[in-house]
Amino acid sequence: MTTFIGLDGFRRGWVAVEIAPRRRSLFFWPQLDALWARGFERAAIDMPIGLPDAGERACDRAARILLRPHGSRVFGGARRGLWAHGSQAEANRVLKARGEAMVSAQLWNLGPKIMEVDAAITPERQRRVIEAHPELVFWRLNGHTPLPRKKDADGLALRRALLLSAGFAALDDWLDHARIGTGAKADDVLDACAMAIAARDARASCPEGPAPRDTRGLKMQIWY
Repeated sequence: MTTFIGLDGFRRGWVAVEIAPRRRSLFFWPQLDALWARGFERAAIDMPIGLPDAGERACDRAARILLRPHGSRVFGGARRGLWAHGSQAEANRVLKARGEAMVSAQLWNLGPKIMEVDAAITPERQRRVIEAHPELVFWRLNGHTPLPRKKDADGLALRRALLLSAGFAALDDWLDHARIGTGAKADDVLDACAMAIAARDARASCPEGPAPRDTRGLKMQIWY
């Protein structure tokens, strides 16, 4: 089996890009459960897998170093039990009292997706489902050179060009389809393509070497 799948979350679910021997396909799934219905060798997802009980993951720190001066593109601070609090403000009150770094609005809003992934992934499933980060993939494809912001026209254009060079011939059709009724944005599709490349290649990881594990036995490691 030589099928690889990349997943990026969006407001209505998941953008999934599949690389198979004779085709590349785009899907929009409402839930992560759709992944298990497909046959694949490896999948990569742009969400934290493995959550510490407190503090920050070493993989997030290592990824931010590689992406300097754009390290803020990696949202650190995901912790197990964080979203058991009723609001971001309540969570931050508790974290502040513990002397821990508070959670950003961006990370807080990813809570439902992070919890969906955490509920689905087990150490057994993690043998085929890895965490990756699209900015690290684009950085690698761009010769280890930082890219402009993906929300800017030149940043989108460069990511599109890198993916076209990587064999995503139908990319423009996919971007047109995403704009019509799916709720996905252009960067969601581009990031899902980057995740599919990470799933196929898995060339390097943050941190290098053996990955630390959380209390559920999940590796805390970002591939690209």
